Amino acid sequence: MSEHDRRDFLGLAALVAVSAGVAPGPASAATPDWSLREIDAWDLRIAFAETGPADGDPVILLHGWPYDIHSFAEVAPILAAAGKRVIVPYLRGYGGTRFRSASALRNGQQTALAVDVIALMQALAIDRAVIGGFDWGARTADIVAALWPERCKALVSVSGYLIGSREANCAPLPPEAEYQWWYQYYFATERGAEGYRRNTQAFARLIWKLASPDWAFDGPTFERSAAAFENPDHAAVVIHNYRWRLGLAEGEARYDDLERRLAALPAISVPTITLEGDANGAPHPDPVAYRGKFTGRYEHRLIRGGIGHNLPQEAPHDFAEGVLAATTF
Repeated sequence: MSEHDRRDFLGLAALVAVSAGVAPGPASAATPDWSLREIDAWDLRIAFAETGPADGDPVILLHGWPYDIHSFAEVAPILAAAGKRVIVPYLRGYGGTRFRSASALRNGQQTALAVDVIALMQALAIDRAVIGGFDWGARTADIVAALWPERCKALVSVSGYLIGSREANCAPLPPEAEYQWWYQYYFATERGAEGYRRNTQAFARLIWKLASPDWAFDGPTFERSAAAFENPDHAAVVIHNYRWRLGLAEGEARYDDLERRLAALPAISVPTITLEGDANGAPHPDPVAYRGKFTGRYEHRLIRGGIGHNLPQEAPHDFAEGVLAATTF
């Protein structure tokens, strides 16, 4: 048995042991067992959490909006116990991550976030990693896997294939589907942008409740993540992200070639596990609709028990198990 195989075996055993305990009650904040670091990575100085052995197989976990690195606070130690080197960055506009130039566009377009991941990997001298995420993080992980498959050992994506294009987003959806995207249209107005700036935490708390209607998170759990929204660029990046999707804000020309490639909705060939909660209240595609986009080894898992949009935090053992399983593909 190789050293990596031994770590995978011990990690799976640890996961089984932890999962055999009493089912958790309402989510409550705890201090994660990880180190916080910062590193210059192209356009950004990226703040990130790290845990696990320095020589372990790298796993990069990406959060969404409006969440932060603490979505993986219980996932990370499980993976670290399996011998993985776990890295959880704050996305641009969150937590301690900062733009290195005061004049840089506070760009939230999809390729910019994906390039940030490649930049982080370069800065940390990581050639390949298992990449997982949800919401913005899942889309970003999908893009890295699609455009740079040589950098992605395996993919774990909540809600599956989320790569989009501005051209496709111009097409209207059925009324019920449009209704689910109400906040996107709110952000398209100046009133919406100012409303988000003034009421960021209240807005985020509402999204948490709508997206995860059965998740009994408490005040300290929300407040721990809400601190990440105090980033001075947070509102600008969020508003740009949603306006860019609708063609209401321009991106940067340096990403045009990458966006053209993504507009073709490329297949993802790396080994992939997709996950979905049975009570996801946020807009998300039917797994049947994206199955054909994954051409390598593939598995889809429906996580039951009232699990909503923030799946890694609501079902950390299931998410961690997905990552560990993906590493064995």
